[in-house]
Amino acid sequence: AWDVSPSGGTSSKLFVYTTLHHVKYCLSTGDTGTIRTLDNPIYATRVVKDQLFCLDREARSRVISIDTTEARFKLALANKKYGQVMHMVKHSRLCGRAIVAYLQSKGFPEVALHFVRDPQTRFRLALACGNIEAAMESAFSLEQQQGMDGKARDVWGELGSEALRQGNHQVVEMSYQRKKDFDRLSFLYMLTGDSEKLRKMLKISNMRNDIMGRYHNALLLGDAAERVAVLEASGNLPLAYISAKLHGLEDVAERIKVAIETQEGSVEGLMEKVAVGTKKGGRLLQPPTPIIRGGNWPTLEIKKTTLEDLSAADAGEEYEEEAAAPVSTDTGGAAAWDDDFGMGDADGGAGAAADDGFDMVDDDDMGWGDDLDDLGDEFGDDDAAKAAPVDEMAGLNEISDDAGFQMPPAGRPPAACWAANSSHAAVHMAAGGASSAMQLLHRQIAASDFTNLKGPMLGCYLGSTVSLPGIPGSGSIVVPLMRNDSSGHPGNDSLPRTTANMRTLVAGVRQGYRFFQTGKFNEAKNAFSEVLSQIPLTIAENTSEANEMKEMLEICREYITAIRIKGAMAEAGSDPVRSTELAALFTHCNLQPAHLLLALRSAMGTSFKHKNFIVAASFARRLLELPDMKSERNADLRMKATKVLQKSEQMARNEHTLNYNENAAFTIDCKDFVPIYSSDESVKCSYSGSTYKGSEMKGNIDLTDGFCTVGVETIGLVTGK
Repeated sequence: AWDVSPSGGTSSKLFVYTTLHHVKYCLSTGDTGTIRTLDNPIYATRVVKDQLFCLDREARSRVISIDTTEARFKLALANKKYGQVMHMVKHSRLCGRAIVAYLQSKGFPEVALHFVRDPQTRFRLALACGNIEAAMESAFSLEQQQGMDGKARDVWGELGSEALRQGNHQVVEMSYQRKKDFDRLSFLYMLTGDSEKLRKMLKISNMRNDIMGRYHNALLLGDAAERVAVLEASGNLPLAYISAKLHGLEDVAERIKVAIETQEGSVEGLMEKVAVGTKKGGRLLQPPTPIIRGGNWPTLEIKKTTLEDLSAADAGEEYEEEAAAPVSTDTGGAAAWDDDFGMGDADGGAGAAADDGFDMVDDDDMGWGDDLDDLGDEFGDDDAAKAAPVDEMAGLNEISDDAGFQMPPAGRPPAACWAANSSHAAVHMAAGGASSAMQLLHRQIAASDFTNLKGPMLGCYLGSTVSLPGIPGSGSIVVPLMRNDSSGHPGNDSLPRTTANMRTLVAGVRQGYRFFQTGKFNEAKNAFSEVLSQIPLTIAENTSEANEMKEMLEICREYITAIRIKGAMAEAGSDPVRSTELAALFTHCNLQPAHLLLALRSAMGTSFKHKNFIVAASFARRLLELPDMKSERNADLRMKATKVLQKSEQMARNEHTLNYNENAAFTIDCKDFVPIYSSDESVKCSYSGSTYKGSEMKGNIDLTDGFCTVGVETIGLVTGK
């Protein structure tokens, strides 16, 4: 049936027909499509707007509602009725990948930009039609969603390539800055004659310790002195000497000569290897001095397309939608084009983040903290901390007013707020600032070797966000997990969730207890060491949890020390003096009563075996004073301890002279396992509390936790937010 108007006239070239299960349409351009599905076969007789008049198999007349928006849209586009096209775009539910692909295939990607809201799709469409402004808005939206990871950097790279093709140097500069593509940025400044910013790039390369970057920038600037300095800093002294001599830097050449001779080298014959004044000889590498600074390429104004200029559409062809007539109780399937894939009510990038002046040094690390911390986002030394913060990219991020666009104000991603709201290392690691997190741990607990902390730190970073897969063809959505959003979004005061908590620590300590009870000392040591590595990256919710965390720290230290002493006892089994001393020190570790009972029983047996009856009697008394000794299960042990005490009191002598005085207060040296009395010099680990006799261990890694430096006085463990 041909589509007809209510007055009876035939509309232009829209043919509606039915199959066994579908209502379909066909256009004179060859385009076809499905309007809706059918529950029962029907026979079409007439189509008026969105009403299909038909007969069913019982020959009863029926009216079925159909949606011909898609067909009318294609027909209007084919007939170049652009007023109707733009009216449908603004007021109809036209969406889906198929319609976007159709518009692109017909050469109208700018039409799809009017209703597509997905940033990734908008970005591709904007590049297809050369709309740099729309592409930039989508790029900022993608950056907000994904962070500055590999995908976001690829987006900025594609935008920079398209802007470079159009000669828009300002956008190219901003894209390279966002992508952190320093080499291309330097080359762009060289091509545009911006020597001032090129010198700033040289300064940035110097701060990043990028030897090749420094040398390339020095070449582009024609700075011979800087090239000589780079060669000298990289250890290429002969090349540095030759370069200094060729460029007439005699003072520098003389200093390099002294350095070469100090290293038992010689400069004789070096200059003979350079053929100066011949065709094969060297040439001065000096770039031409820029006369004027290049700007954007000049563009030729062209008339807007009819779709862009709505005023050019015929007023008489204005499309007016009419309400659908009442329909029967038939409920067919939705139109095949109505496959909304998540491009709904989003703002299309209007709320996308932007940078104030496209500054490359953001507060938000987003994963760049461990690679680009030397751009000024790190804790400096004490002298640098007193100085005002310096933006190394200052002067490179200004875009002149002739760029032709103004971006909306930037919002702050959650990760940027996290690092600003807390001084806890776990929060900085969750925000992606590995460098600042390591610096905090170094300042707070003197952490130096981060091998044991790698797992917990990665857990903090990976556990602070979740990735939700989107619909087919769209990227995943990264959702930050916040621990203070129970009463609503906290805004700029947000803080992340972390993987480690008190339940995790308690479970680790209990597992260590079980291994220790059953004599699996290696497994017990691993369990307590893991808890020690998790504590610095665990955030206490209140004061009670903070105190419990510090108690767990002491428990882990005592048990790791006890296990190490137990291993030393096995090695010193043939030495009666040393084995008795170690057994005695083993009983002075702060263990659980059940575990202390085992330690005292072992020490009592060892001392009695080697005829050191004084200390054997002491261990027997301490053993009998334990509450657990009163139970029936320890009746045999109680009888043995009583006999040992009686025998030791009769003998009342030690066979050997021991370095052990139970009546004096002392701590245990965690390296040599000897008593440290109050009058002895000692150094201590500010995190685990392990003590070492003398100053030999000062500046070395703690043997208990394995990652902190001994003898450094710090603020200690930071437990709260």
